[in-house]
Amino acid sequence: MRRWLALAMALAMAMLIGCAAAEAPEESDGLSIEEVGGEEAEWLFPVAIEDLDPAFLPLANKHYLLEKDYVCSPLVTMKAAKYNKDGSRKSGNMLMAVSSKMKLNETCAEALTALSDGARADGYKLYLKSAYRSWQTQNTMYKNRLKKNKGKDDGWVSKAGASDHQTGLGCDVIPRSWIKASGMNSKMASEPECVWMEEHCAEYGFIIRYPKDKEEITEIHYEPWHLRYVGIPAAKYIMENGLCLEEFTEQLQAAIEFYLAGGGDPAKVEKLIQVPTEEAES
Repeated sequence: MRRWLALAMALAMAMLIGCAAAEAPEESDGLSIEEVGGEEAEWLFPVAIEDLDPAFLPLANKHYLLEKDYVCSPLVTMKAAKYNKDGSRKSGNMLMAVSSKMKLNETCAEALTALSDGARADGYKLYLKSAYRSWQTQNTMYKNRLKKNKGKDDGWVSKAGASDHQTGLGCDVIPRSWIKASGMNSKMASEPECVWMEEHCAEYGFIIRYPKDKEEITEIHYEPWHLRYVGIPAAKYIMENGLCLEEFTEQLQAAIEFYLAGGGDPAKVEKLIQVPTEEAES
C-alpha cells in the first residue's frame, strides 16, 4: 500500500513516454534526435519543475536521514508579534508560546507570519510551540524519550536525523488553549484553529506533515499541529490530493526517473533527486 500511488503514476508516465517515443523521429546517419528536429522529454509531474524548490522539499524520516550538520539556511529568530487595535500586526513575526529563541528558515518564517495574520483576520490566534531543532538537540530528546519508555520507541519523538524539525521548515503551531497542556495528541484536531490550519495552510505553502490515516507511511502519529513548509504549488498539490510528504516524494522521484529516461535535462532536476539513506550508504 505504501508505494501504490507512486507506482500508479510511474505506470502512467511510462505509457505516456512510450507513446511519445513511438511518435518521435528515428535517428539516422548518426544524427541525434535533437539534430533531426526532436524535442526534449516532457515533464509529466503535475507540479512544474520551476515551481519545485529543492531547498524546501527535503524529506526527513527513518529512511531519509539528515546529516548532523544539515541546516536549511538562513535561519531567523521568531519574535513575539504585537498587534494594533484594528487587528493589524504592529511588529514581530509570530505569537509565541514557549521560547523567545525559536528559529525557522527565513522563507518559512515569512510564510508562517502570513499564515498567522490570515488566521487572526478570521478570528483565530495561533501560537508557535516548537520550531527548528538541531541534530544534537533531537538526539538528546530521542534518548530521553527512550529512557522514559524503558527503551521503547513510541513514535512520538524521532531519532536524530529523522526529525522534520531539523529541516528548519517544520513547526508545531497550537491553539492558545493548549499552551499549558502537559502534552499534545490527536484531540487537538477538533480545535477551530487546527481545523482552520488544515483548510488554509496550503495557501501559504504549508502542509500537515503527519496527516490522519497516513501513520503506516509516515511512521509517526497523527499531528494536526505540525506544519511543514514546501512552497505553495507543492503544498496545494499535496493537500488537494490527500498525500503525505513521503507519498509526494515517491511520486516526484518516479517523475524524475522517467523524465531522465526520456532524455530530459539532468541539470533541471538533479537538485530534486533524493535517495534513501540505506541506498546512499550501500
